Amino acid sequence: MAQRYSGKYSPNQPEPTAPDPVQAGVGFKANLLFALPFLFIAKAFRGDPSALFVGLGTAGLLILAAWLTREGIHAHRAYDARRVARRPAIPRKLFAACLTGAALMLATMDWHTSFIYPYLFGLLGAFLHFGAFGPDPMRPKGMEGVDQFQTDRVARAVDEAEAHLTAMRDAILRAGDRQLESRVDRFAGIARGLFRTIEGDPGDLTAARKYLSVYLQGARDATVKFADVFARSKSPTARADYEALLTDLETNFAARSKALLSNNHTDLDIEIQVLRERLKFEG
Repeated sequence: MAQRYSGKYSPNQPEPTAPDPVQAGVGFKANLLFALPFLFIAKAFRGDPSALFVGLGTAGLLILAAWLTREGIHAHRAYDARRVARRPAIPRKLFAACLTGAALMLATMDWHTSFIYPYLFGLLGAFLHFGAFGPDPMRPKGMEGVDQFQTDRVARAVDEAEAHLTAMRDAILRAGDRQLESRVDRFAGIARGLFRTIEGDPGDLTAARKYLSVYLQGARDATVKFADVFARSKSPTARADYEALLTDLETNFAARSKALLSNNHTDLDIEIQVLRERLKFEG
């Protein structure tokens, strides 16, 4: 079946969206950490039994450090993407730096009889890791003067909504259609705009809860079913129906975000007016 060519300047192309900071790649430096342990694995099988255990132990610590680093970068970018956020429960990058230092200390113990050199190598490795990837967020952001109970409710609701968006993204990949993948990414960007609005004013959660749960869960289920059908049949009718669903979702989520922002602005105007009248009365 012939496929219509489409490019950046082709008609009817969806507008490009900025890459999502939460789902962006962790970068070359973080991925390179996963290659480093194989150097010690290869060396482990070339020496005596002590070299085997030292090499495998070093590789295991480095693999764990690489995984923690990658997860720490994901958590940091999710923290930066939100206006209101709690600090990560586990300082993953800090633990990764300590594991990297421990791995290098273990590796160099086989080379030096003195303890001071392995200790210095481990300290240097931990310092270089910390300098390359930076610290974890250690303080909550945007929570000053905010009801902690309401903030926790919003955080749980947003985490659940993010899981639905991730499932949508994973499901649409099975359809093998780059344009639909872009449409899902665009809808995810609009949905996250609603998330940021709710995080800015946790009191809006009640008015938008069905968008974060019922509508997103329905969108996820529809995406999973569509991907399965379209991967087998490439039905243009199913594709058109799914695009119409995405358009409706984008329109409704954008409208809800605008309405919440408008309500928040109205509430602010009322608060300012009441305060000004009180100041005039007391002054």
